Parts: sequence; C-alpha cells; structure tokens
Amino acid sequence: METTPEATTPDATDWQATACILCYINCGIEVRRGGDGGRRFERIRGDKAHPASKGYTCQKALRLDHYQNGRHRLTSPLRRRPDGTYEEIDWDTAIAEVAAALSGVIDRHGGESILYYGAGGQGNHLGGSYGLSFYAGLGSKFRSLALAQEKGGEFFVDLELCGGHSSGDYENAEVIMLLGKNAWQSHGFHRTRTILKAINNDPDRALIVVDPVRNETAALADHHIAVRPGGDAFLYAAMLAVLVEEDLVDHRFMTEHTTGAEELLTELKQVPITDFCARAGVPEEQVRTVVRRIARAASVSTLEELGIEQIPHSTLNSYLHKLMWVLVGSFAKPGGMAVHSSLLDLERVFCGPDTPAVSPVTGARIMSGMVPCNVIPDEILTDHPKRFRAMVVEATNPAHSLADSARMREAIRALEFSVVIDVAWTETAACADYVLPAASQYEKWECTYFNFEFPHNYFHLRAPLCDPLPGTLPEPEIHLRVARAMGHLTDEELEPLRAALEAGGRLGFAGAYFSKYGVGVTVDELGFGPLALYAVLGPTLPDGAAAAAVLWALSHRLTMMNADAVRRAGIEGDVPFLGEALFEAILNGRSGVTITVDDYADAWKYVEKPDHRISLAIPELLGELAGLRNETLPAADDEFPFVLTAGSRRAFSANTIFRDPDWRKSDRDGALHMSPSDAEALGVADGMRVVVATKRGRAEAVVEVTDAMQPGHIILPNGYGVSYPDEDGRPVVTGVAPNELTASEDRDWLAGTPWHKHVRARVEVVS
Repeated sequence: METTPEATTPDATDWQATACILCYINCGIEVRRGGDGGRRFERIRGDKAHPASKGYTCQKALRLDHYQNGRHRLTSPLRRRPDGTYEEIDWDTAIAEVAAALSGVIDRHGGESILYYGAGGQGNHLGGSYGLSFYAGLGSKFRSLALAQEKGGEFFVDLELCGGHSSGDYENAEVIMLLGKNAWQSHGFHRTRTILKAINNDPDRALIVVDPVRNETAALADHHIAVRPGGDAFLYAAMLAVLVEEDLVDHRFMTEHTTGAEELLTELKQVPITDFCARAGVPEEQVRTVVRRIARAASVSTLEELGIEQIPHSTLNSYLHKLMWVLVGSFAKPGGMAVHSSLLDLERVFCGPDTPAVSPVTGARIMSGMVPCNVIPDEILTDHPKRFRAMVVEATNPAHSLADSARMREAIRALEFSVVIDVAWTETAACADYVLPAASQYEKWECTYFNFEFPHNYFHLRAPLCDPLPGTLPEPEIHLRVARAMGHLTDEELEPLRAALEAGGRLGFAGAYFSKYGVGVTVDELGFGPLALYAVLGPTLPDGAAAAAVLWALSHRLTMMNADAVRRAGIEGDVPFLGEALFEAILNGRSGVTITVDDYADAWKYVEKPDHRISLAIPELLGELAGLRNETLPAADDEFPFVLTAGSRRAFSANTIFRDPDWRKSDRDGALHMSPSDAEALGVADGMRVVVATKRGRAEAVVEVTDAMQPGHIILPNGYGVSYPDEDGRPVVTGVAPNELTASEDRDWLAGTPWHKHVRARVEVVS
C-alpha cells in the first residue's frame, strides 16, 4: 500500500488561515476548532491578512462546519453489488479493481472511450491537476466539468476576442455593469458588498444591473434594466447600436487596438433599436440613458454571470456584452477591463494538441477542451462504436447538477464502468460502480485556480486544518495508486528523477523534470508529469504538502513567462531562482500571496492575438446577430405559460457541498418566487404548496410572493433537492432539485450551454 507524507496540523485552539469554498472568490477566512477531538469548526471569521479579501466574508462562510462534519461524509471505499446495493471494501481491493476495470476498457475500446468529468469542485482544484493529466496520459481525449455548462460560451468569446480571460478593475471603476448576476448574493469579485455599497454612496459613480428580477443588487443600482426573461440579446444589440448611432464609440481606441471594426460596425448599423428595445421589454429612453452614462465614464468594468449564460442566445449574449467595453475603449486603464496573468489558464488547460474539435457521437463542438455537458447522455445512450464506455467523476455531482437528471442517471448506469471520487454519498455516487472517499477540502492541501484579478493577482494555497477523516485519501494519492496499479510511474521509471533531486536539489531536479515532461500547461501536454511530481518531489515538501508539488512546475512556468510582474509582487531573483522563490512564497503564505503586479498597460501583452489587437469580428456570432432581426418573439404557450429560472443564489443557497439543510437560517425548503399578480391569478399565497411542471418533470414547492418578480417569471434556488441522512440514517430530500425539471436538448446552438435560467413551465395549485 502507498503511504502519504505525514501532515502536520495546528493545535485546535489556534486560529488557522484558510479560505471559503462556497463561491469562486474564495475569500480568506480563519477557523478556530473545538469539540469532537478538535474536528468541529467552532468559530469562523474573515482573514484580515488575506491580500485580496482583507477580512471580508459573507454570512455563508460562517456555516462551513455543516460541510466539514455532516452525516454525508464517506469513510470507506464502496463497491456496487449486482443487486444495486453497496458494500464496503478496503483500499487495496478498491484500487486494484478500479485499475483493472480501467485497463479493460482501454484494451477493448481505447483510452478515448473514458470521459473524465470533474477536476475539482469549488476551490478543490489540486486533485484535478493530477486527475485531468493522468487520464489524458491514459489516452482519454474527452473531459468535461461544470465550467462547460457555465462558462463554455464566455470562454470561447474571450479567446476569440482577446486570446485570454477578461476581468474588471471593479474597485476603481466609475461604472460597474452587472449582467444576469445578483452580486450581493453570488459575489463575483473580492469584497463585493463593500464595493457595491461604496458605489451606491458615491454620486460620481454608477451601478448598472441588467436582470429580470429586482434583487438585492438591483435595489442598489442607479440603473436597473428589468429585461424581459430571455430578451437579453435584443437589449445588448440595441445598446451597441445606440453607441454607433449616437457616435459614442471611441474611434481612436478602435483604430489603434482592434481589428474587424468595419465589419462589426456595419452590422450594428442594421439593428432596429426601437424594435429591439420593445422585444427586450425595456423602454428605449432608459436604454439610451444607460448607454450615454457608459460612454461618458472614465472607466467601465462589467461582469456577466449565469443569468445571461444559461438562456437563449447565451454565447451571443457574452459577445455583445463584451463589445460594450471594447467600443468605449475601457481596457488597460484604471477601473477598466483587462486580460490578466494566471498560474493556470483555465480557458486553455483542458485543450491540447490531441483534443478533438467535436464530440465522438453527436459531433457537438468542443470549446476550451470541454465536452458540452448537455450532450453527455447522448454520447453514452447509443450503440455508436465511439460512445463513451467509462466515466471517472471527481469532486462533482453531474447526476444532480446537469440538465435532465433522470437521463443523466440512466447514462451513468449504462456505462461499462464508472467510479466516483468524492467526500459525500451523492446522487452520482448512487449510480456508480465504485465510490472512493476523499478527504475534505479542510483535511488536505488545496487551492483554487480562479485567479482573475488585475493589476494585482493573487494565489492561495490552503494548508489542512485537521487530519483526514479515517478511511479517506486526498485525490492525488488516489490517482497515483491507480496509476501504479495500472503499471505506470514505477519506481524504475521515477528513479532518474529521484536521483536528480537528491543530487542537485530542486534546481537540479528541474532540468530532469522539464526535459522529460516539458513545460506545457494543457492536460494533453502534461500527461503523467504532475503525478511524477507528486510521487518524487511531493514527499520532500514540508508539513505533508505533497499535493502542492504541481505548483512548483506552475511557479517556474509563470516566472519564465512573466518575470517582471512576479518581481513587482515582491518576489526576488532571476530565472530559475525566481521560480523557486515564488513557489516558496506560495508554500509558506498561509493567507495567500500576491503572485504578479502589472502596470495597467501590461494588459495588452496578455492579449494573445496578432499584434496584440482585440479581434472584433467573430463570424458565427455576427451571423447570429444578423439573424435576430428576423427572429419572432415566442408565441404564448398555454401549456407552459411561465418562464422558470431553475437555480438562483439566495442568502442561504450555495453549491451542493452543503448537503445538510440545517445550515440554512431561513428559506429551508427553497421557496418558489412568484409575482403578486401571478399569485392572485392562481389563487395562491405565501406558504402554500404548488406543483411546478415542465416538459421534463414535476416538483412540489412552497410559494413566496414577492414584487421583485415580473409577471410570468418564477424562480427556484440552486443547492436544494439533495439527499441527506437523518439521525437514523434514512435519506431525506429537502427542497426541489432544479434539474429534475430541465431538458438536455434546450441548449445554445454553438457552445451547448444549457438554458437552466429559461425553462418553460406551468404552476398547479396543490389541492
């Protein structure tokens, strides 16, 4: 049996620095443990030493003990019996049988028949660093994860426009525009509520919110554009057309820094502004007022979210939105947008020279290296010879989080082999052949690669707060054990690396490692390299930080690419010593570290397009924009008269790692939000129960009537509908699982992103 390096965890009475894992901002927090042998999270507070969040946190982080110490935790590998029940098995047996099953699938169908789904949940990315590359090394060419149903379209647009991910300087922006995002609850940038309140109190700044709902963020806005649900593309096209018609475009910026302007502007001149405003359900004068405010601002930062990314025209929405800050020249300046540095480029890491352009069965376009989530069942439930035969699911729950959950469950059960690696008994685990229990995010070294800030960018490697729950292993160790059981990464193969490390230290090791595995960053290029780092370099790292070994390679890669920005962050040395110094800073920075500091003009060097110019013309999306003029509004639907948003953030909704419903102080059942006029027409009131029906399913929910809602629009929150054992071990489901109601065929034509926020539905009163 393999052994993991022994971890050193602090005394339970100390305040320990870590981070929240409930949204992608990952605010720094401090935890004081106590009770149950020091495993309980007794108190939680913001970490003032964190360089980005600076002590800020919201109310959700204070409830993290419900994640860490709930009854959902797994403590033994599980194997499914022929009758569908599960039995506990030891780790040696589990590893041997999983390795044999994977080898069998590869022998029969090739490595490309294995779909790797995961790469970590929110803030749980180190395991994915090893898993993604390991399965690519086995010949798996297809991978997917939640990002594919959230950011696939936006990633495509960013890469086409700028060649990299764009982000805003929100703290310094004169105008912030939020699209389909209730930032008060879902955040999106560091110290969100502090910044929103600062803008609200400053008459010289403005907050613009585009959302059908008058949510907490919209209530703070100077301009709330209450777009008709699903009408966003018409709104953004009209806004761009106003910029052109009123000659509010920054022509100098366009001439000096863009290509394709003439083609774009020609198309925007054809937009019928009055008609498109009417289709969007927004007064034309309000649109013109908002556009003029944007155009006269010294700086504009924008942020889109799932509210525009999971509705009709989702990829087009991302394109039109980003064109707004381009056309007014709000880039590479204080308060504006920028392309930023990254330790690991999420828009490219899933790609590689061997990544296919389309999926093997449906021919769905693969964007940023990710198979669109909505086509996965169709890639399995078929007799096509190239169908997926096996699935490895890590730290995620597609049987709950993807559209048409019932069909997703059917697909997983139809595979020749499936294995789930997770901390909890999830809906996906209940479909798998094997379930391997992982240590929690607070029992192992972990990090997040959501490092999107500019001009200062940050990285936080989190040390474990307590020892792993007995019977669990960190994901890198699981992947290494499977690899060795399959005959890879043998002692003989790793001996040259070990000898180089022993003889020359880490710098001597660098020559041997990079010569063998290269300095690539995509999973296809990395192959077994990260696991080799974990096996050889990992045991030499202090305090059991073996999982951080991959960050050593990424630190060297960042300093090779951007040494000046790293030095401006206070890291000293010349390459390759600079890479070592950065890695040491990351390894020892318990509250996170600043990894790069750029000048605002440096944003242009990250624009990886010819001559570092923004490429405005994306042919597929210009064609879709032109098609809007001939698109008819959807006809009234007597069978499904409502538009359902299936999943939204509220004060006590979060991702489903919170399985224990007792974490919620309010809205325990996840009420269906409805407008007063709709409630009156249906004869329902607060607290009454109704059935929400769609073409895919039915679910019962409690009603909450609120004037924040438009007539014809209803909302269910995310994070509900998961199974959690009661004190007697019996499973209890609280609230509605939104994806029991969604349909996998309802998706964007280009990126395949689902229309979770735009589901046709009806409401029936429970008698």
